[in-house]
Amino acid sequence: MAIYTLPELPYDYAALEPVISPEIIELHHDKHHAAYVKGANDTLEQLAEARDKDAWGSINGLEKNLAFHLSGHILHSIYWHNMTGDGGGEPLEKDGTGELADAIAESFGSFAKFKTQLTKASATTQGSGWGVLAYEPISGRLVVEQIYDHQGNVGQGSTPILVFDAWEHAFYLQYKNQKVDFIEAMWRVVNWQDVAKRYLAAKQAGNNLILAP
Repeated sequence: MAIYTLPELPYDYAALEPVISPEIIELHHDKHHAAYVKGANDTLEQLAEARDKDAWGSINGLEKNLAFHLSGHILHSIYWHNMTGDGGGEPLEKDGTGELADAIAESFGSFAKFKTQLTKASATTQGSGWGVLAYEPISGRLVVEQIYDHQGNVGQGSTPILVFDAWEHAFYLQYKNQKVDFIEAMWRVVNWQDVAKRYLAAKQAGNNLILAP
């Protein structure tokens, strides 16, 4: 029985126009995201078979595959909800996202500095990857991470709350090889209400972690 399932989109394929075309949303969600879900489930079955047979010759590859597909599933599940056709701007007290706005200012100096850092991190990923705003529980601060593929180059324990997909399948049909233009356009659809909820949840969960005995 499958452990992971493809979540439904929280909007229709055309909801993020003109920033992201309906064709990209459909292919990205129905094909690419679905492939990560299938990959995670298939790898779990292969690991179960390895346990049953006590056959561990492929363990390194299987563990890598699980991390790759599961991280792809998780990041995409966040990605869809991080966006809305009514988004953009920045978090503000009057919109009920003031705590997130304060955390960004404290962690990066200002929203403008944060925006620049996340834009640069997303646009300069080598090959395939993501730019991510994450909550880091030891310091209680927000950090920007540049993720290679879906799982490499991240701080353990950090919780992603805003993700920019910088894989070519996220933009190439519409933006060609202009990754920077796509990342700049992404700011017009950020759902700050969703990001703020994720920040508060990550902060609460992080504060309950026992990081050392």
